[in-house]
Amino acid sequence: MHRHVSKTEFKARALEFFRQVEATGEPIVVTDHGKPALEIRPYRAEQRDPLAVLHNSVVRFDDPLAPISDDSWEAAQ
Repeated sequence: MHRHVSKTEFKARALEFFRQVEATGEPIVVTDHGKPALEIRPYRAEQRDPLAVLHNSVVRFDDPLAPISDDSWEAAQ
């Protein structure tokens, strides 16, 4: 279960909460008028395959080795 703190309490003790999150790994939810507004959690770098970033990025693949005509040059940029 995440710990909930108000914005006012978080503002007064932010450094303490940051250290607590770093030490325990448990996120803290900051509330605004009793409603969740922010979540403070440890940073974890996302391990992704470099080619996964390009997945589904090619929209059209007709003939990549065909020469570009002078009329098509503006559209290719």
